[in-house]
Amino acid sequence: MKIKILALSLAGLLAGMGSAQAATEITFWHSMEGALGDRVNELVDGFNKSQSDYTVNAIYKGTYGESMNAGIAAFRAGNAPDILQVFEVGTATMMHAKGAIKPVQEMSEEVGDPIDSSAFLGAVASYYSSGEGKLISMPFNSSTPVLYYNKDAFKKAGLDPDNPPKTWKEVAAAGKKLREAGLECGYTTGWPSWIQLETFAAWHNVPYATQNNGFDGLDARLSVDGPAFVKHFDFLAQMAKDGSFTYGGRGDASNALFTSGRCGMFTGSSGSRANIIRNGNFEFGTSTLPYHDDVEGAPQNTIIGGASLWVFANKTPEVYKGVTQFFKYISSPELAAKWHQETGYVPVTKAGYDVTEKSGFYDKNPGTDVAVRQLDADTTEHSRGVRLGFLPQIREIADGEMERIFAGEVSAEDGLKRVVERGNDLLKRFESSVR
Repeated sequence: MKIKILALSLAGLLAGMGSAQAATEITFWHSMEGALGDRVNELVDGFNKSQSDYTVNAIYKGTYGESMNAGIAAFRAGNAPDILQVFEVGTATMMHAKGAIKPVQEMSEEVGDPIDSSAFLGAVASYYSSGEGKLISMPFNSSTPVLYYNKDAFKKAGLDPDNPPKTWKEVAAAGKKLREAGLECGYTTGWPSWIQLETFAAWHNVPYATQNNGFDGLDARLSVDGPAFVKHFDFLAQMAKDGSFTYGGRGDASNALFTSGRCGMFTGSSGSRANIIRNGNFEFGTSTLPYHDDVEGAPQNTIIGGASLWVFANKTPEVYKGVTQFFKYISSPELAAKWHQETGYVPVTKAGYDVTEKSGFYDKNPGTDVAVRQLDADTTEHSRGVRLGFLPQIREIADGEMERIFAGEVSAEDGLKRVVERGNDLLKRFESSVR
């Protein structure tokens, strides 16, 4: 009898172990750290606890550029993750990575659980869709540049904390007053190429590149040496010379200048809000991106930044089913709204925006709707966004030339011509590599 009971117990234990191991593992590589990394882990933990069929394992893989390179290398080695977070400038590269990607809408339809692209904000969905309007990647952390300002510093400098600068001339004037009040830095910017070139172009409705900024063909070429760009960089160079603008480095390196209280104004991603709240020991405000009021048609609309989620090819149907469920979970109205409210990224779904608006969040937190309002416009051929191959490398070239312009080593005209010449060489290489 004891042997029989033992045998039954072992059988039950083994059955339990089989059940516990039945969950399909899904690997998710991302680039969110700090407060944003905490939010990603909360989303993943919530999904894992909401069901027992799938377990998503979220792994931080470094900066956007590092994680994209790691994902591509892993695919070539035959051990790619299931999901990879890729910044928006990597979109063209991922789209043309032949055989590497499983388009999101195609995946969801194949497993019988379609993702409805019409549920997303138009400006977001269109950027991550094919020419046929089918989602290629999953919209996730979409942001747009905004102006943050230190209200405490504004009061100290005699500036109105409820009336932030709207134009670049006003930014320059406020920057001088902040410096006179003792601040180390008046104004700085994060992501120089994204904000001062790509978004500047859309906000002022001027072309960043030919062929509808790359959406209409691989033979697109840069246009950032046009008069509006030269004028803008002449203006920034003068601000750098008189001390009202401090260059803080590439990417988001300059965030620390603002969160530490050393700089009074900062143009950065709307998704920086969570880290400013966590690390900034002052009251801050959020306002629209500055513009040049003598440029006809400005301001138009800003463009999205951030990243989307890409699914690699050659995975099992069960993995694709789990990935689809995970994508639907994180884009549900309540979670899309929560993500938006806690991080500053825009709500990628219309329902997420509606939930936020009805909750009174925008009324209680003035300025948190700025990013959505800047994107809420009918886009033009110049303001839809930028979709070019080797765009991360083009940004590196642009950042390097900007540094020379701000340091007074070259004129704005010569520096931007160099960006065009070197950038177009890359675009030609990309065009020949995918044809």
